[in-house]
Amino acid sequence: MSAAELKAAISLSAVFFLRMLPLFMILPVLSLAGSSYQSSTPQLLGLALGIYGLTQASLQIPFGMLSDRFGRKPIICLGLIIFVAGSLLAAMTDSIYGLILGRALQGAGAVAAAIMALAADLTTEQHRTKVMACIGMSIGLSFSVAFILGPLLYTHIGIQGLFYLSVCIAILAIITLLIIVPNPTRHADEGRHAISLQGFKNVVSNFYLIKLDISIFSSHLILMANFVVIPVALRDIIQLQSTSHWQVYLGVLFTSLFIMVPFIIFGERLKKIKLFFVTSIILIILSQLGLSFGHTSLPLLVLFLILFFGAFNYLEALLPSEVSKATSIDTKGTALGVYSSSQFIGIFIGGLSGGFFHQYFGIASVHFLCLFIALLWLCLVIYLPDHKNSYENTLEESML
Repeated sequence: MSAAELKAAISLSAVFFLRMLPLFMILPVLSLAGSSYQSSTPQLLGLALGIYGLTQASLQIPFGMLSDRFGRKPIICLGLIIFVAGSLLAAMTDSIYGLILGRALQGAGAVAAAIMALAADLTTEQHRTKVMACIGMSIGLSFSVAFILGPLLYTHIGIQGLFYLSVCIAILAIITLLIIVPNPTRHADEGRHAISLQGFKNVVSNFYLIKLDISIFSSHLILMANFVVIPVALRDIIQLQSTSHWQVYLGVLFTSLFIMVPFIIFGERLKKIKLFFVTSIILIILSQLGLSFGHTSLPLLVLFLILFFGAFNYLEALLPSEVSKATSIDTKGTALGVYSSSQFIGIFIGGLSGGFFHQYFGIASVHFLCLFIALLWLCLVIYLPDHKNSYENTLEESML
């Protein structure tokens, strides 16, 4: 990569890291903090975990389209400010319903699509996968740091303190965006892209994009449903103190890199992206099958979490890169908006369904649900055709 692309990769990874860190810090402890909220139930806690996904999903497409029209940085900054407001509301409430409202407002800062579109603007296609891989690894790193800090800080400052800390981290993300992240030149050179209904139709009719959207939906549904119950299983079944959970998560995420990194390297080098794509889904299927029966044993739980996160983090790097390759520059923000909406709908449904199944059918039922989703996902990925550049044919037809 050029020096400019390297700077873009590192700075945007930092912004994404700072954006995701507060959300991930809440993930391993919110289920443990249920008793501190009035009217709390496992199902409502699952809703609180996942509700930000609903507002994210609702606003990713508008934010992505607006970033095509008005530029990436202003829209990203606006989203981070909204996230700050939601964190403040969540920090000041003692009601489960106030928490749900605060988490919903956190999600209204829907900047993921605009950040990934900015990454695509600042890089050439030759190196875009590497940049997306850096962003994907920053997500994995934020997992590791958050799953260490979350349980540790929770014991000292409580859940409200974590939300106040989220405010500070989001402000740091804004500063990083405005001062360090390079300014894109493509929009300046080519003019702002008008918001186009035809462009949106091209995006939602691209079979390859549909496949990628299904994939990000499924992976995040499974992630969120899992973490409705995994912290509870560690505390109540395995009898592991919450202050020690970070050791499990750190070991899992570090070891999972030995799956993720070779998949990235050999998938590109051998031109076998689809093979590694399908293999990742199979690993997630195996992880959920194993967790269905092995969540009562710490060694088995760790083993199957390694399989899950190895595949999950690989897909986090692969999928946005593939989206950016399968669309044109004037619809890139829109395509990534649809993609991110699919991701956050998965988060919302995962939290909601995970809480429901946990409350009424127990921990194992959540993993069986995820197993079913993963099997259906695999079938759809194999069945749907690959038309990576179908937007070009559509544009040519529209010009005739």
